[in-house]
Amino acid sequence: MAVSTVRRRRLGGVLRKLREERKLTAETVAEATGMSQAKLTRIETAHTAAKVEDVNKLLDYYGCDDEDYRAGLIAITKDGNKRGWWLSYRDVINSTTTDLILLEADATTYRTYEPAFIPGLFQTPDYARIVIDRLRINSGGSVEDLVQVRMARQSILTRPNPVQVWAVINEAALCSNANRPEIMVPQLERLLALSRLPNINIQVMPIGAAIHPGMSGALTLMGFPQRKDLDVVLVEGLVSTMWVEDPADVELCRAKFQEITAEAMSVDSSLAFITAQRDKIK
Repeated sequence: MAVSTVRRRRLGGVLRKLREERKLTAETVAEATGMSQAKLTRIETAHTAAKVEDVNKLLDYYGCDDEDYRAGLIAITKDGNKRGWWLSYRDVINSTTTDLILLEADATTYRTYEPAFIPGLFQTPDYARIVIDRLRINSGGSVEDLVQVRMARQSILTRPNPVQVWAVINEAALCSNANRPEIMVPQLERLLALSRLPNINIQVMPIGAAIHPGMSGALTLMGFPQRKDLDVVLVEGLVSTMWVEDPADVELCRAKFQEITAEAMSVDSSLAFITAQRDKIK
């Protein structure tokens, strides 16, 4: 399994920034660390996976004495050696999904806004089956394989030291499929059950809310324990998905997510709304 490409880019970008901040040329660094200039360039541009010893050499030379930061960069480097359940689905999932799975496994915080659907981490198999079947635009893998992948991803919610999730779901997503109570009642009950977990907060965005940043589309911000400048944002669309990696842009998304939560119902009111919607269609 190759290292997550989005995290490889983040690692290369951080290493390049550390070098440039010290006004060092790639040639100078390569000579001082015993690394070829071509190899250093490939690492910085994410064209090759870095080894732990290479990263440690570079961080030592750059005088990086922030142990938490170093640990975070080494953790990214070690991703390339991870073997996980997703290997059995490597012919089914694309590179974006692989990146997502690897990032979710390491994330400590997960903030998401979903304007049209129940977030994937919260979906029941029946609900996921409909979403995947209706939205997928390529024929790679069967719907059932993709449903299994989505269900397996949900283990991060209940693992030891589970990811801390803050989700805002548009009211429209909760009211769709009301004519399919056999699907939506269990799905709404799943949300209610998850909302009782101490690591999960769910808010509902009312249809009549004021204009807010979430109206531009779905986004997911994943945070990691070492430093905020390693956080990433996933912006999803029907035919394309974009990773936001630049720290300034990630910080902007973080601020916009706070604006989204401010426009949404409170957690308690959201729980009451979901309960009422379930009872209405039950």
